[in-house]
Amino acid sequence: MIFDTHAHYDDHAFDEDREEVLKALPGAGVGRVVNIGSTIESCEKCLELARRYPYVYAAIGVHPSESEPLTEEIFETVRRQCMDQRCVAVGEIGLDYYWPEPSAEIQKKWFVRQLQLAREVNKPVVIHSREACRDTLDILRGERAWELGGIIHCYSYSPETAREYLDMDFFFGIGGVLTFKNAKKLKETVQYVPMEKIVIETDSPYLAPVPNRGKRNDSRNLAYVVREMAAIKGISEEEVRKITWENACRLYRMEE
Repeated sequence: MIFDTHAHYDDHAFDEDREEVLKALPGAGVGRVVNIGSTIESCEKCLELARRYPYVYAAIGVHPSESEPLTEEIFETVRRQCMDQRCVAVGEIGLDYYWPEPSAEIQKKWFVRQLQLAREVNKPVVIHSREACRDTLDILRGERAWELGGIIHCYSYSPETAREYLDMDFFFGIGGVLTFKNAKKLKETVQYVPMEKIVIETDSPYLAPVPNRGKRNDSRNLAYVVREMAAIKGISEEEVRKITWENACRLYRMEE
């Protein structure tokens, strides 16, 4: 079975057929999905989906690009949501410097606060880092993030930087980009990182793999990621499924 460690089925892209897609997943070999929060509104929807489907779980957190409206009052809502039994992680949280807003200082403030929240509720973290490599590493080290455990979602940095995340015992979220012809750096990273530290993800509805690149993504497309990863690592597709399932269960502290 496949474990999709990062999806956004609360996204408006699934408004017309969300139930149909989610109900089809177990029959397509997808055994578990963690639906990831990014805004206050999406976090509540994540919990609703996790309560409705036994194979769907939630991660609760505010994405760095959505952090500017955060207040102490809103943060209390996030804290309560993180305590829900269907929440398995705090995320996605982190830094994103691709756009000029919110400011780096706002992003850093709420990144640290959410890392501290993860420690408070004793749950791993789902890290988003885009064009913010050094600041992300510095904050994770400063907050002793290796004690929390977690995943670098949609890993996009170099194999050399991967060593620094391995030193903190983080997992690496690998998705559809691995199948892109121009993903040389990611392929090299996957070759370098031990299989025991890799999990697979869709980031659906985004980043669909080849041959569906540019279309709406869902967990069923992970079969293409499994195939590419098996070729890179020189192991069978079944081994990729088995190992990444076991890794995801360790990451999210679930029974296998």
